[in-house]
Amino acid sequence: MSSTAAASQPRSPKAQQGLLSVFGSTLFQLSGIFMLSPLLLLLLKKADVSTTVAGLFAATTWLGIFIITPFASVVTHQLGRRPTMWLASALPMTAAIGFLLTDVLWIWFALELMAGVAGGLRWVLAEAFIAEFAPPGQIGRFIGAYATMVGLTFVIGPALLAWIGPDNSHTLWLVIALLTIGLAWTALIPRLPPDHDRHTADIGLSGLWRAVRAHPVIMLAGFLGGFFELGLASILPLYGLTLGLGASAAALLVSVSGMGGTLAALPAGMLADRFQTPAQGRRTMMTVCAALIFLAACASPWVSQQPWLIWPMVAIWGAAGGALYTLAMIDIGSREKGMTLVNATAVLVLTYTQGGLIASSASGAMLDMSFGIGFPALLVFVAGIGLTALLKNRPKRPA
Repeated sequence: MSSTAAASQPRSPKAQQGLLSVFGSTLFQLSGIFMLSPLLLLLLKKADVSTTVAGLFAATTWLGIFIITPFASVVTHQLGRRPTMWLASALPMTAAIGFLLTDVLWIWFALELMAGVAGGLRWVLAEAFIAEFAPPGQIGRFIGAYATMVGLTFVIGPALLAWIGPDNSHTLWLVIALLTIGLAWTALIPRLPPDHDRHTADIGLSGLWRAVRAHPVIMLAGFLGGFFELGLASILPLYGLTLGLGASAAALLVSVSGMGGTLAALPAGMLADRFQTPAQGRRTMMTVCAALIFLAACASPWVSQQPWLIWPMVAIWGAAGGALYTLAMIDIGSREKGMTLVNATAVLVLTYTQGGLIASSASGAMLDMSFGIGFPALLVFVAGIGLTALLKNRPKRPA
């Protein structure tokens, strides 16, 4: 089933430099950000800020992402892709310096919002850059490797914070150093030729709507991945406690889900490259992932009687959900280029995060209202819709 002709094409020096610079900048930037996020929450609690305010502060990051993502193509169109990526790398470093210089709470909120805006820009542009720089036949491999690296930064950042200590006076300086190194790597991104659709592609909200119409099932797959990987991960500790697990075991559920998504991304991407009919192969893999999520969701009503089922169930949700997002990005990157690719990536990011937000809010309510019936029914319903859409919209086999 593999097609090695395209995959064996050598990468140009510019493409190699581009991939290395995007990977390097993301590694240092996200490691610094995921070290900074828990550090700021600890500092807020140390300053006797209420848990409610601390929670709102953490949510400010997502607010920034939601504010900027619909307009990522507008900013990119005005500034260009490289300058926009530089901006997305410089703003978190500026925010970190601001956290060092002031203790005023409202300024911290403003800085966190600015960092969230930068995070939204980086999320969209970095994945679009990977798709642009990856050689034909190897887009899945590089997007999968990138997703795996992003998953590892969730571990690297908090591990660095634990190693140096949140009370160490040098901790914030280390964060600033990591963000500065990431900015330096970003400066190495090579110049790309002008976008072929710079003067014809829709931007802003009209561009997003066109991307939704062009890839509706792919966006639904992104939503499903966000629901079961991102959203459920946020409420897994509560789910575990409701099942009677101890606090440590309940917290470990998040690690199991995250590890599943991290380990599944690269194999999924490499396998997607090997199909002779790539579009059909990717859609088949998405359908398999959705079917695994649906079967795991169908097992959820029995978890209260057999608590051990939660471990494989959560692992499947994380792995299949992460693979769905990776495959959706591969599909978009294989079909689109230029500003159209930025638009489509922005929509995928929005649907993924929307799935996460709906999962965390709706699941938390259902755990309170109807743990034994309502919560499993919600999971089966969402998984069933995703699986049905993928089964009904499979691409036709070429004649």
